Amino acid sequence: METRSFTSIGREISLLGFGLMRLPLADPGKPEIDYSLGEKMIDLAWRSGVNYFDTAWPYHDGLSELFAGAVLSRYPRESYCLASKMPLWALDSAERAEEIFNRQLEKCRVDYFDFYLLHSLTEEHYKIALDFDIYNLLARKKQQGLIKRLGFSFHDNPGLLARIVSAHSWDFAQIQLNYIDWQALEAKRQYEILAQRQIPVVIMEPVRGGALATLNPQALNILQNADPGASPASWALRYAGSLPGVLTVLSGMSDLEQVKDNIATMEQFKPLSNGERDLLAQAGSAYLASGVIPCTNCRYCMDCPSGVNIPRVFAVYNHYRTIDNSFAPAIFANNYRTLGPSEQAHNCTGCDRCLEYCPQSINIPEQMRTIAALSPAPQPLEL
Repeated sequence: METRSFTSIGREISLLGFGLMRLPLADPGKPEIDYSLGEKMIDLAWRSGVNYFDTAWPYHDGLSELFAGAVLSRYPRESYCLASKMPLWALDSAERAEEIFNRQLEKCRVDYFDFYLLHSLTEEHYKIALDFDIYNLLARKKQQGLIKRLGFSFHDNPGLLARIVSAHSWDFAQIQLNYIDWQALEAKRQYEILAQRQIPVVIMEPVRGGALATLNPQALNILQNADPGASPASWALRYAGSLPGVLTVLSGMSDLEQVKDNIATMEQFKPLSNGERDLLAQAGSAYLASGVIPCTNCRYCMDCPSGVNIPRVFAVYNHYRTIDNSFAPAIFANNYRTLGPSEQAHNCTGCDRCLEYCPQSINIPEQMRTIAALSPAPQPLEL
């Protein structure tokens, strides 16, 4: 397994990190994790040299940290690094932050976190952190040995990022970066700000929630013509891992095949050439031209007060946008009907509650109106 080492980190970290955000489900549509399959996936990754595992308070509706504790506690503690995060939006006091942190240690069955982050810093969340002095609270946890390395994950503009890294001392930072968001979400500028300050970078969403593993035909053809044996996901991981200063690249893997493919990419890691970067730029342009919605299935927008299953609606629509044949409308209609009537786009009331939570800044109500207009008429409920 390819590894990265930084003096400030103090140990070698696998270039492939395992994100525990999109684990296999015991029942599709519900947050409960398929422990049997999940354990097999973690076992394979751990045996292959993956030693960075990333969880958080809200993942799988709070069940991800419990899974991490149950599965990772079977291994020697020094053999893996565990990262979790402080959910700033859930805080109403510093005392609540203390309660959450202590509960996270219990859920994860650990005495300390190797990496700990202020979760999803935005202007609003950073204000909460400042109001309750969360940085200094966590710095004290670090002094006590309960946190080994302190950092943050980020979902906002480069100006705010520059303020945050100037205001505090950080061991690492986590940003969303992939060959689509390099320009689209200013990931390039965010990366440069961290690189200038020599802050090791953890990359999230390198495959954009799986979207870059299922490209439209035009984009896929560009990559397959260059290397027929390489998966689309492997191109995305190599893009992220090729950047200097990257500590690890997180992949939220959902099945064994994804684990195997990602391990193969990172065990025989080949940095991208300049020519391959140009190919990815072409593929990215072809992908965006299909009109897909840049949803990563992070589920921060859920639960919708009106019952709309926002990520699944977008997934069905994006699948339709990547089909290039005359059957696309019929396929969309069939897939759309797999959503329950209460989950469909026409139920959106435009309350705009979701807008404040979406890290991708998607105008969700507007997109719902577009999809509702395209969608087959809702089926009447049987009483």
